[in-house]
Formats: sequence, structure tokens, C-alpha cells
Amino acid sequence: MEWYAAYLALGAFVGFFAGLFGIGGGLVLVPVLSILFEAQNLATQSNLHLLALGTSMAAIILSAVSSAYTHHGHGAVNIIIVRAITPGLLLGTALGTLLASHAAPVYLIAFFALFVYFAALQMLLNLKPKAAWQLPGRLGMTLAGAVIGTISSLVSIGGGTLSVPFMLLHDIPLKQAIGTSAALGLPIAIGGTIGYIVTGLTVDALPPNTLGFVYLPALFWVAIASIITAPLGAKATHRLPLKLLRRGFAVLLLLLATKMLLKVLG
Repeated sequence: MEWYAAYLALGAFVGFFAGLFGIGGGLVLVPVLSILFEAQNLATQSNLHLLALGTSMAAIILSAVSSAYTHHGHGAVNIIIVRAITPGLLLGTALGTLLASHAAPVYLIAFFALFVYFAALQMLLNLKPKAAWQLPGRLGMTLAGAVIGTISSLVSIGGGTLSVPFMLLHDIPLKQAIGTSAALGLPIAIGGTIGYIVTGLTVDALPPNTLGFVYLPALFWVAIASIITAPLGAKATHRLPLKLLRRGFAVLLLLLATKMLLKVLG
């Protein structure tokens, strides 16, 4: 039961900050789930990170549905962009999960940690690219989606860290970029989850109650808690010092990434 309590606490924390900042929780879920799974001896070192990636990706589905629905209700989702980029996203998530299942754990963890550094610095410095181009044609959108989907599935995120700057760079207003990114998180989460389930079905050294690389008990309790706290975070957006909290959250990401890198180097 103490592990279920840990999953509940993790889900509550991630859900609140996801609602507060409008970001997915994969950057926190993956390293913390890895720590919890290792403490429980749930998997071998070669499968530990994959189990965390798959479980985190599955947990993003419900929050992605809620977020996409909310932004669509406010008219902030560009359906044309969603339709144009989704095929590439699905292709990319399939490629990303395939790469993850065949990559050496040390390289996979190092890539994840470096991406977390990138995301944390983006939050700390509030980096936003200026519009430079118009949106590309169908081929260009498919290629962009493939890149975003591949990286998102490798690090188990909804893609906002990549898709929002991509749209801002192509002259999409910030509000619409955020709303559209929220909608794009759904095909990324679904495609990535399916990929981690399929690639994990052929692996024998996984604990009971898993579906591929998705550990169902952790998924259940994390999802339950995050569903409850995400709306609370969204409501607190206008009452709390977001700038200070964003910096604190970014520092937490840097600490988690550093811990993972030190483990790899060690």
C-alpha cells in the first residue's frame, strides 16, 4: 500500500503543476517512476527506464483528452494544423518507441536527461522564438510531426515543449499554439502508448500486472490523483506567483536530470 500512496502523491503533484503551467508531466513522471520501480525491484536495469516511459506515456492520455477538450471549447485549437501534422506524429511515435526498445539504456537515459535540461532552461529563460516563416505544406508538416513525435515518445511527453515553439516560429498566435499543442498531445500519447505496449509484449523479464511496458497499478493511481489535482492547478493559475513557481519547477527538473546523468556516469 505504501507504493500506491507514493503513486498517488506523484500523480497529485504532477497533475497540479500540469494544470498550473499547462504542460505534460512526463518530465517528472519518468525519473520518479524509475526511482520507485527500482526501489521495488520491478524490472531489470535494461527494462526499468522503458517501463517508466511506457507508464508515463499512458498516464498522459487522460490529461491530454481533458486539456484538448478545454482548449477546443475556447476556440484555441487550429483543426487544420492538427489534421496536417497528426499522420507525422503517429509515424514518429512508432519510430520513437521502436528506437527506445532497441537502444542501450545508458544512451536512452542520457538523451532523456539532456532533453530535460533543454526543457528546464526553456522555462527558466522563458524562451519563445519569433515568427520567421509560414507553415510548410503537407510534406513539411508530416516531417515536422515525425520529428516531434519521435522525440516526444523517446522522452514520454505530450510534445508541447517542441510543438509550441514550432508553431510560434511559423507565425501562429501564442494562445492558438498552446491550444493546438494540447490537442496534438492526444495522438502523441495514444501512439506512444500503443508503441510501448507492442514493443513490451515480447519482453519476458517484466513484473506482473504489466501491459507491455505499461505498469498498470502505477498508471491507475497516478491517473486518479492527477485527474483530481489538474483542475485545482488550473484554477490556481490566477492566484499564485507563476513566475516564481515556474522557476522552482524548472530547478526541480534540473535536479532530476542531474541525478539521472550522475547515475549513468557512475
